[in-house]
Amino acid sequence: MPQHFLLTADARSLSPLAIARLSDDKAHAMLCELRWGSMENVVCPKCSKQHKAYYIATRKQWQCKSCRHRFSVTSSTIFAHHKLPIRTILFACAIYVNAVKGISALQLSRDLDVQYKTAFVLAHKIRESIQAQRELFPLNGEIHMDGSYVHSSVREENKKADRVDRRLKVNENPDKRCVIVMRNRYTADEIKANPQLAGAKSTYTFVALSENNKTVSNLAKLYIEPNSVIHTDEHPSYDNLLVEFDLKRVNHSQEYRSDDGITNNLAESYFSRFKRMYHGQVHKIDNIYLGDYANEIAYREDTRRMSNGLIFHDVLGKCLKTPPSNDFKGYWQGNHRNAEWLVA
Repeated sequence: MPQHFLLTADARSLSPLAIARLSDDKAHAMLCELRWGSMENVVCPKCSKQHKAYYIATRKQWQCKSCRHRFSVTSSTIFAHHKLPIRTILFACAIYVNAVKGISALQLSRDLDVQYKTAFVLAHKIRESIQAQRELFPLNGEIHMDGSYVHSSVREENKKADRVDRRLKVNENPDKRCVIVMRNRYTADEIKANPQLAGAKSTYTFVALSENNKTVSNLAKLYIEPNSVIHTDEHPSYDNLLVEFDLKRVNHSQEYRSDDGITNNLAESYFSRFKRMYHGQVHKIDNIYLGDYANEIAYREDTRRMSNGLIFHDVLGKCLKTPPSNDFKGYWQGNHRNAEWLVA
């Protein structure tokens, strides 16, 4: 039996220890290499001109020869106006990448030896960058679709006589939300071309108030090509998909996988990792940021067969392409995101 890719040396192409040992100059040079390809020909974030700008070595900044704008390697990125050393930011990204089931802000603050507030904002900026650089194209082939509720349970009253029936809608937790996931499988031709490929190819996540016919139908029309094969469970919210798609269902009250090979295990495997992050790492997720956390696990699932070095460079690349955050600029001074990201 061949060795799993993640157990091979090729999967370990990044060492957080090596990042932590970088000098300030080498850390700065690494970020320049990732953003512009070198420290010589840089791109002015104001006029977008690529040239050999004036370099101010004492401040590690450049001045554009065209518009005279002064900028640094983190200007106009998610890390703009940072107070942490660049080496610490790189080390945080390396730790974030290696935490396959996510990492809590408390643990990150301990690893970086910074305040909890600093670690919280930094982790959310990375999540926001992954979300902002995500492009969603219609899925095709075999798609597995499912939903799972979070924040559905509440602390019951101490005495049985005081408890209410939580199955009734009037007694539901108002913070209850549904995470809906759709994942398409690699085709036989893609696996034949690259035997390392297996399972899900792309993962899309959405947060809704509930798993219902209207929400499911709207999402399927937007993000799944017509006549695609969709695998779901027996939940009635997927009934309307029969009209435009080749719907195949498995009755989970009887079996996990039918004799015909019908299953939605790709969706179930996503929720397996998501709930391990939720219960085992972060423990509490605000509904306003639930979409960021859901997308984080989707990204981790889609990059599960990439080396940690490639994921590290990809995450940093996304951060350097993302403009300064409106939601986390002055977060601890009261500047919070105002609304949830909900699908109708």
